[in-house]
Amino acid sequence: MTFLHLSFYSAFSLSSLGLAFHRTHLISALLCLESMMLSMFIALSMWPVQAQTSSLTLMPILMLAFSACEAGAGLAILVASTRTHGSDHLNNLNLLQC
Repeated sequence: MTFLHLSFYSAFSLSSLGLAFHRTHLISALLCLESMMLSMFIALSMWPVQAQTSSLTLMPILMLAFSACEAGAGLAILVASTRTHGSDHLNNLNLLQC
């Protein structure tokens, strides 16, 4: 395992651990999701370089487009929940109270 693989795996693992353990604010969950997507984007971008092929160059761009859509939807949910509930704490969000 090279240092590059180790750094990608550790970045993805740390962001998923952050998502699992720091669930107090919605913005921290969104930041952890974005760091997961960023580490996957960098890994997919470096994969054709290491394999010395050019056939998989479209996948990182599609991943980046889906990541941007996910970020936009997450920020829209953050703004809507802050307007309705007054804060972005995940403890205040309950689907049974809607």
